[in-house]
Amino acid sequence: MLYLKTLIIVVQLLSALGVIGLVLLQHGKGADMGAAFGSGASGSLFGATGSANFLSRTTAVLAAVFFVTTLALTYLGAYRSKPSAGLLGAAVTAPAAPTATPGASAPVAGSAALPASPASPASVPATGVPK
Repeated sequence: MLYLKTLIIVVQLLSALGVIGLVLLQHGKGADMGAAFGSGASGSLFGATGSANFLSRTTAVLAAVFFVTTLALTYLGAYRSKPSAGLLGAAVTAPAAPTATPGASAPVAGSAALPASPASPASVPATGVPK
């Protein structure tokens, strides 16, 4: 699982750097005026408008790859393994509530002392439960 996360992080990093580079290479809206007076790229490898289409499509593909890798990392980061049932296949349970020791005095009727209530399962600390 670690190798998969590492691979996805590398792909995400490369796609992010590619998007940054391609956005910086693209011309803004104001660059069209300069191309009208002869400083355009009509003799380039992709033609007058071919480079803009190639760069914008490549940027869109890299942005989609970045989006998918971000979703994949979110999914893998939210994954939690289910707790094990233990060696014997039985679920781990909390220990029983402590019982009264023999010889302890019982509360006297009519006294101000409150009767002892059994411990609730939430107040008993669980043992053997992985953290």
